[in-house]
Amino acid sequence: MLNKSKTDPELGKKVNDFLRNKGIDTPMKKGETLNSETQKELIEDKFREIMEIMGLDLTDDSLEDTPRRVSKMFIDEIFYGLKDEHFPKATVIENKMGYDEMVIEKNINVQSNCEHHFVVIDGTAAVAYIPNKKVLGLSKLNRIVEYFAKRPQVQERLTEQVYYALSFILDTEDVAVIIDATHYCVKSRGVEDTNSRTITSKVGGCFKEHAVKSEFLRLIGA
Repeated sequence: MLNKSKTDPELGKKVNDFLRNKGIDTPMKKGETLNSETQKELIEDKFREIMEIMGLDLTDDSLEDTPRRVSKMFIDEIFYGLKDEHFPKATVIENKMGYDEMVIEKNINVQSNCEHHFVVIDGTAAVAYIPNKKVLGLSKLNRIVEYFAKRPQVQERLTEQVYYALSFILDTEDVAVIIDATHYCVKSRGVEDTNSRTITSKVGGCFKEHAVKSEFLRLIGA
């Protein structure tokens, strides 16, 4: 759930502008985005229409509030990462201690939605970096992963977005990101393969070196 007290709109704009220049931002219409309340009103109306087209009886007490619930869920919960102003605060401190080994956060929860079918992507991420001049608060790694997951996504782009956002904030290419997830567009429809998982990775800087990459994989148990 989005906590607006823990966001940094200015940093969000800088990070997302950086991703746009890299060509890896989520495809968005040009121009100003509608405010959240207007979006919820419009989605509620349109989703009510979809339900009616499907033949559902919206006078039933179990269904009558569903369009409102869906609109709130879309804007405030599962797709809040579409807005720059919802980017999490990413507090960094100077690396006064001269720490020059890996910082790893693993088993980070990833819950997103496939942009092709709008069904669940569910998995975990492992993120690592080697500090240069900056050290990032540990929970910020989790929040940055969560922010980019809260969009309609493809896993490849999600992995790249997390990598480049961290490299921008930390001012280093020595970053590694691995995401291991189940896609319900594969599991619950289409081929209906309940066992397959998708693994994507993006590494830069010294993590491209065999020895460093091997140590990272060993430490996260991959």
